[in-house]
Amino acid sequence: MKLNPRLHQINQMITRQYAHIWDCCCDHGLLGAALLDKQAASHVHFVDTVPHVMANLEDKLKRFYSQLAPKNQATISTQWHTHCLNAKSLPLEPSSQAQLIIIAGVGGELTLEIIENLLQLHSKIPLEFLICPVHHQFKVRQRLKQLQLGLIDESLIQDNHRFYEIIHVSTQATDPITSVGNKMWDLSLKTHQDYLIKTIAHYENIAKGNQQAHSQPIQAYQALLAQLKSYA
Repeated sequence: MKLNPRLHQINQMITRQYAHIWDCCCDHGLLGAALLDKQAASHVHFVDTVPHVMANLEDKLKRFYSQLAPKNQATISTQWHTHCLNAKSLPLEPSSQAQLIIIAGVGGELTLEIIENLLQLHSKIPLEFLICPVHHQFKVRQRLKQLQLGLIDESLIQDNHRFYEIIHVSTQATDPITSVGNKMWDLSLKTHQDYLIKTIAHYENIAKGNQQAHSQPIQAYQALLAQLKSYA
């Protein structure tokens, strides 16, 4: 099946080879299947908590990717694995090579819980996180900075009338993460301008009850808005 724009962009942002890629909250496994197609990793792991979803997915993988069946065969360049478990408890393989963990389609708070747990459980393993939280992007970015993660790349994508921020961070990257994004913006595009204005309006609306508590994101996004004068 064809990937939607959000999943397609996540797939496009994976540009190097990994030993292990963990597709968390994988649902129907479309992204993981695309990673198998381009052999993005030696091991592609499909992770979700819903038993019947994982059972159906495993049947499909056996049907369409039988040549990559999860067997201990050195001749197979890419293997797939299914895991019905909470992403907070991924059984990451001890390795000196970075492992990529994809967390997409869940809220910002749950995204942070998964990241914080994995950093604590696997502090000696180089980790990369490619995330696409559906809410609380400002809070997520602030916390990623506090966790001392560095930015690899980021992108802003519109999919089915919604905007998504895709953020690729690492325990080893040194580029700083900004609270409102840096690399993802192209303010010459009307879609990006619309997203920025909509985001400011959102924070201004929730700030009506507590202006002081939400002044920081409003000020940060308004600083970006000031740059729009260059494109007037």
